[in-house]
Amino acid sequence: MSVVQRLSSRVSGLLSSNLGVVSSPMNESVKTYFTYSLEPSQPLPREPKWCTPEEAVQCIKSGDTVFLSGAASTPIRVADAMTEHGKTNKLKDITVCHMHTEGKASYTDPECEGIFRSLSFFMAANVRKGVAEGRSDAIPIFLSEIPLLFKRGIIKPSVSIVQVSPPDEHGFCSLGTSVDCVRAAISHSKTIIAQVNKYMPRTFGDALVHQSHFDFACQVDGSLPLHPSKPPSPNEVAIGKHIAENLVENGATLQMGIGSIPDAVLSQLHNHQDLGLHTEMFADGVVSLVEKGCITNNKKPLNTGKIVSSFLIGSQKLYDFIDNNPFLEMRVVDYVNDTKIICQHPKMTAINSCIEVDLTGQISSDSIGTRMYSGFGGQVDFIRGAAEGLDGKGKPIIALQSSNAKTGESKIVPYLKPGAGVVTTRAHVHYVVTEQGIAYLFGKSLRQRAHALINIAHPDHREALEKAAFERLKVMPSA
Repeated sequence: MSVVQRLSSRVSGLLSSNLGVVSSPMNESVKTYFTYSLEPSQPLPREPKWCTPEEAVQCIKSGDTVFLSGAASTPIRVADAMTEHGKTNKLKDITVCHMHTEGKASYTDPECEGIFRSLSFFMAANVRKGVAEGRSDAIPIFLSEIPLLFKRGIIKPSVSIVQVSPPDEHGFCSLGTSVDCVRAAISHSKTIIAQVNKYMPRTFGDALVHQSHFDFACQVDGSLPLHPSKPPSPNEVAIGKHIAENLVENGATLQMGIGSIPDAVLSQLHNHQDLGLHTEMFADGVVSLVEKGCITNNKKPLNTGKIVSSFLIGSQKLYDFIDNNPFLEMRVVDYVNDTKIICQHPKMTAINSCIEVDLTGQISSDSIGTRMYSGFGGQVDFIRGAAEGLDGKGKPIIALQSSNAKTGESKIVPYLKPGAGVVTTRAHVHYVVTEQGIAYLFGKSLRQRAHALINIAHPDHREALEKAAFERLKVMPSA
């Protein structure tokens, strides 16, 4: 059933009685005002069925594809009910697709093999074991292209399960902390289940969805998953200073994710002016920069005066900041991460991290050897978008500690681990930053790259890296 047919079937009976439309078995899809748009913000003359999670998930059948919203918006309560429904009723061959999700993800447990199979567009810790053991799948894909999976019919959700804020007086709910690919998924789903949570922040932009598009609504109130910031280590502070003092200019537009290195960079920006934020996600450190007036977004040519993001996870302070705050626009990820949009921003400064980098500049971010760890995410989208900056002042940055804090192993390596995936190619890389300094690789030959990277490696590893570089390149690294 197409999306238009799905919407038509929802309203055809009501419209037939109210508008005098004559329908027949041969003409079930009556073309009406309410079927002209696939947009879930379009009000329909219907109401969701309010019920318990256990009642709502009864619509899930063997062979279905179920989409879950992710990050702080993971509908954990309904997902747990889905898992019990599958086990109790001996269902089989259900695909559960999603980005990063929170919670236990019990549908990936060994006892659920054959019932559910997780399919990740970006992996979180809760599904890594399942992928490593062959019980779950992962798709290597740019964050900007995930919505195409639904728009092109590569993935066809039978059911989407999302978490939203309560409806306002006009019937509009907000997707809150996750818009990303959620809007595309629900626009192409046959059935939509909403976990309605009064603690979900109300955000704007592409986040608003009319409740009439939900088939089932379950009132489940509870705090969102929290990822509060941790104090950065001395090495992370050093990385933050290198980037803030040398690479971030006044008036720059920033992209960065969450984690101790982005937080360390943000903590060093309190004397900067007129910064903008256009990023797929951000964390707590942004709030204080907004309150101090460092982030104004006034220099941005698009969404001027507004922070633009696509999904969020952080502390309660962050959720309170974004709630009902028109200073933030939550947009679909195929807009936020579109290189044609990114490159228009002034002094676009994209800061991303990785697992390891080899001496030629190849970046591995999604895997540790053959073991899948996360995904492509938005790294390549923003690294390339910044490099293509129309003002010629974009700065694509990869930031990492020079060595593993636990093992002491160098993260700048002669070769990537066997089986490791290259997420950002050596042709994409411009800046690599560690606590030891900054290496600028654009336009450099292989021996020049090796020289620059060895100079920002941990001193304990430089001699071994120099020897390995000579063995690999048959020439000494040189500036």
